[in-house]
Amino acid sequence: MTAVVSAMDIGGTHVSAANVALETGSIVAGQSFREPLDGAASAAEIVDAIARCARRLPASPGGRWAVALPGPFDHERGIGRYEGVAKFEALRDFDLRAALERRLPAGARLSFHHDADAFLLGEWWTGAARHHRRAAGITLGTGVGSCFLRDGHILRDGPGIPPEGRVDLLRYAGRPLEDTVSRRAIRRAYAEATGRSPGPDVREIAQCARQGDTVAGGVLARAFRTLGEVLGPCLVASGATVLVVGGSIAASWDLVAGPLRAGTTVAVEPARHPADAALLGAAYLAAVRD
Repeated sequence: MTAVVSAMDIGGTHVSAANVALETGSIVAGQSFREPLDGAASAAEIVDAIARCARRLPASPGGRWAVALPGPFDHERGIGRYEGVAKFEALRDFDLRAALERRLPAGARLSFHHDADAFLLGEWWTGAARHHRRAAGITLGTGVGSCFLRDGHILRDGPGIPPEGRVDLLRYAGRPLEDTVSRRAIRRAYAEATGRSPGPDVREIAQCARQGDTVAGGVLARAFRTLGEVLGPCLVASGATVLVVGGSIAASWDLVAGPLRAGTTVAVEPARHPADAALLGAAYLAAVRD
């Protein structure tokens, strides 16, 4: 097994890169960097941002690079399948593998992994899901990313597992779940309740709730109580003993935790490595495939 893997986590607003020491399951000290990235930019600009962040890393022996990024993406071929997801439209049918191989050190070996899978694997390896044989994870941001694990293996089907392991394919009140629980859904619900259009972003809505805005508090409580109610039966049927929560919206854990826990009997925990879990998990996935 390679001793160090270089990992990247690509999101709609930033890209992170770090060297991961596999023996300790941790980021090598001083070898973690972050750069802004505009998910609505051109393909060339997105690749430039990724390459700029990657070049800040000291070269790791073996040249193994593990890349975590959201779907829809052909992770085997390294080609974007984005369409109608509010980010990375410029990467639709774009060969990201070839573009990065031209910009990374010669001999770099790339593997691509779904960011929600990498997130939960990182938390299972060395975080909040450690010692749990069966676990589930969700990332709350633009939408709801998800992963289900058994003994460190990703589950795409089976009792309680949503189609393809994707919570975003579930429905609530006859509509897609993300019409109720997502960044756009929360913003829309607050705008409709207050007459403010466009509505503030989720971070601002959360701050309003902390300052006593009962409308903001109610919007968030309804969204995450719904998520817990929809997830609860899946978690029980799948045998998961913990649900680990990450993503940008999970930064408002003080407002998310209570309503989410109210909907399920399974333990619900915040990520222990919220900024690094996807980097750790991507490195782990790359290493076990060596």
